[in-house]
Amino acid sequence: MVIIFYTVITGTVDGARAHLVNAEVDCSKGMPYFSMVGMLSSEVREAKERVRSAIKNSGYNLLPGRIVVNLSPGDIKKMGVHFDLPIAIAILKAYELISDTNDKDCLFIGELGLNGRIRSVSGILPIVIEAKRHGIRDCVIPVGNYNEASHVEGMNIIPVDSLKEAVEYECSGKIHDRKIKVNNLLYDKCEYDLNEIHGQDLAKRAIEISVAGNHNILLNGQPGSGKSMLAKRITGIMPELSQKELLDITSIYSIAGLLKDGCMVGGRPFRAPHHTITISGMTGGGTYPKPGEVALAHKGVLFLDELPEFTPQVVDSLRQPLEDKKIVITRSMGTYEYECDFLFVAAMNPCKCGYFPDREKCRCTEEEVRKYQSRVSGAIRDRIDICVDVQRIAYEELTDGRKEESSENVKSRIEEAYERQKYRYKDIGISYNAKLLPKDIIKYCKLSKDGELLIKKAYETLGITSRGYFKILKVARTIADLDGNENILAEHIEEAIAYRLLSGKE
Repeated sequence: MVIIFYTVITGTVDGARAHLVNAEVDCSKGMPYFSMVGMLSSEVREAKERVRSAIKNSGYNLLPGRIVVNLSPGDIKKMGVHFDLPIAIAILKAYELISDTNDKDCLFIGELGLNGRIRSVSGILPIVIEAKRHGIRDCVIPVGNYNEASHVEGMNIIPVDSLKEAVEYECSGKIHDRKIKVNNLLYDKCEYDLNEIHGQDLAKRAIEISVAGNHNILLNGQPGSGKSMLAKRITGIMPELSQKELLDITSIYSIAGLLKDGCMVGGRPFRAPHHTITISGMTGGGTYPKPGEVALAHKGVLFLDELPEFTPQVVDSLRQPLEDKKIVITRSMGTYEYECDFLFVAAMNPCKCGYFPDREKCRCTEEEVRKYQSRVSGAIRDRIDICVDVQRIAYEELTDGRKEESSENVKSRIEEAYERQKYRYKDIGISYNAKLLPKDIIKYCKLSKDGELLIKKAYETLGITSRGYFKILKVARTIADLDGNENILAEHIEEAIAYRLLSGKE
């Protein structure tokens, strides 16, 4: 055996960022030796045992010798089991057991079983997207990841089931014909409709405004009043996602390992973690952080039911994501960043028993009520633009047989408001009224004469803070957009003030 060096292209994921990696193999004469370098995690180091057995059990004989594998660049941490296949291909090429007839750059990803079978892996979608960005058009991947990777347009995806199939493709370009099952989509279409909820006109209106301007909302009311039912229907009135947004969301779920059997994310996520969740579960964590609930809710809804029951530390950890629309996690091995542009929806009871201020049912003292409500910090309350009381509906409303408005009708109005905002803010790079900065509000929130007089009077008599003033204007801007008005009228200001005062912040 002569000394031979060979390189195969693969990839890795570092937080939410994908990087291309070169699997470099050097084979030479000498005592049997297999070494791997390149800032490797333990599961990557174990690849040499899987690769050696898979090559042998696939019918390829390696002569005894020295094998050195380097996964470069060396300053990026390599994690996961998807390096098995590229390492095996590089070794077989270095040993000249594969005739190198394919002159095109090709990406290889896959975990090898000891028998040479190839298993699906997590995080494949962002790697394929990164490969496309670098001009690579051929990707050899596990069959189980085909549905996921095939959504990247302009890529030639070659699904393989075994090391032998991967070798056949590399030698002759032969691709096995097989029928691959198309799996169901995650979060495809909201199965709930607003017309299933009787009454609650005020709460429905507040939710429509919340979605139209991407304003965070708090639903406050007694147990059984319909807060959770309303929240579960919010994704059904949100506009359709673009193909890029779907790929961004699916990439996050791919990294988190939640795309079982290659299913794709087909709609806006709705995440509703239990109140026992930890900080790392909410924000992302681990030695090598995986996406948490805030990242998994990207472009969808993060719903916290019974908000005061969450630990204050968990709730306060949302401050940065709500403000910056991204989460940055720092560990000894590096800094990891995930996008988390979600609509924050929270629900809470007015007191521990849930019936305040109904003193016929509520037995909480004033101090207990104050203590319960204070579990939600001022910092989080200040990031909530709309608060609405969800009242217990009367028997007559429940049985009057009135036909309620469907989610589809509400959605059409919201989409029109979205388009107005996108056109208005095309020069400053934002899409929603909620993202307006104070310096932009003066330019884009033009008040009518009556509206200006009303907000001035409210500011002076109701003790509204400067932060509250700007939030009222942004909500009023959304209400005006829903009504199709370029100027903000007094009635829009009046409704926005009502949602602010219900929160008890002013």
